[in-house]
Amino acid sequence: MSPGGTERMLVGLVESSHLRTVDDLPALLAAHTPQAGFTQVLVYLCDLQQQVLRLLRGPWTEGEPAELSVDKSLAGLAFQQIRTLAQTGDEGRPGSWWVPILNGTSRLGVLRVQTGEATLDHTTARHLSSMVALLLTSMRTCSDTWARTVRTREMNVAAEMQWRLIPPLTFANDRATVSAVLEPAYEVGGDAFDYAIAGDVLHVSVFDAMGHDVSAGLTANLAMAACRNNRRQDYSLARNSEDIEAVLIAEFGRAQRFVTAIMGDLDLRTGVFTWVNRGHPPPILIRGGRWITTLECLPAHPMGLDLGLSVATCREQLEPGDRLILYTDGITEIRDASNREFGVHRFVDFVMRYNASGLPVPEILRRLIDAVLTYHKGVLRDDATVMLVEWRGPDVDVELRTADWPVPRA
Repeated sequence: MSPGGTERMLVGLVESSHLRTVDDLPALLAAHTPQAGFTQVLVYLCDLQQQVLRLLRGPWTEGEPAELSVDKSLAGLAFQQIRTLAQTGDEGRPGSWWVPILNGTSRLGVLRVQTGEATLDHTTARHLSSMVALLLTSMRTCSDTWARTVRTREMNVAAEMQWRLIPPLTFANDRATVSAVLEPAYEVGGDAFDYAIAGDVLHVSVFDAMGHDVSAGLTANLAMAACRNNRRQDYSLARNSEDIEAVLIAEFGRAQRFVTAIMGDLDLRTGVFTWVNRGHPPPILIRGGRWITTLECLPAHPMGLDLGLSVATCREQLEPGDRLILYTDGITEIRDASNREFGVHRFVDFVMRYNASGLPVPEILRRLIDAVLTYHKGVLRDDATVMLVEWRGPDVDVELRTADWPVPRA
């Protein structure tokens, strides 16, 4: 594969993509990737629950598996570990590569790339995967094909709103990683999470609206929209939460709809975490691979109840490598068939077990939520959200890689 061929492929994909959609992407790949020596390129997108990889149909897809298991396939292993993995061909014939597709550090799926060469060089395949991620990210917001491909069953209206509202499941830079999961993916009602970065400050928040229906979804949507609006006007956390409450009361009336929340700002230079608690379970701090403490802060009432309690602002100095877990009570208060509550200790034990695995942060959360669902036979009666935030330190000079691919560290 010549460098000139790679450049022609990438430039051709960009220049031909402006009037194209997700539906057109397989045809674009078929038209331009032969310039770099590829004989086949397939796009597999991960479903919302990160259980299967689903084929994006188009040229070169005839006879190919429509779905691959994340837990039981080589493609799934590449997705889990965020690694480029080789699949050898039969009887000395050229094989192929499974290459993760990353939007920043958020996993979208995998590419299967094949060449006519006996010895594969995966560098060009990685460049192609980066380009495909950029194209998918720019095309998917106006694509029903994308939504249909990543769903394995019907979704309720509340969940439709929430998935359009929340940011990507994973974000990372050189100082911090944020990753979250949201279940039940197709019936989520009032849970939501948010994060955003401005300069050296990372904002994180988790919301839990009363109920598990469309009204709960509307309440969570309004609370998050108000939070973002206030944040972008540089409100303090306390004032932000008070204004959210005012917006909820103006829309729904006093004590008609309410939302609990943890809203926090992490200074990426100093590691100081500042937060307010509006009637929500406190964050959990993990240091050195051990559960250290819950971050207690005098909670004010849930936003919308208008009880007149003052809003306390609390601070905690983090150490490099510390991890914060923000969650909703749906993951700790669920009960099994014997009416035993899952509980905070069992929840943290699950987190610690997967935390010690050395896997990327988003994979830890994927396995955690899968374990919780398995424990409860796939049925959650309330929304369950978990967000994990890691602060690496102020002056990190670490190659964030697993094998040959940059990843958020575990």
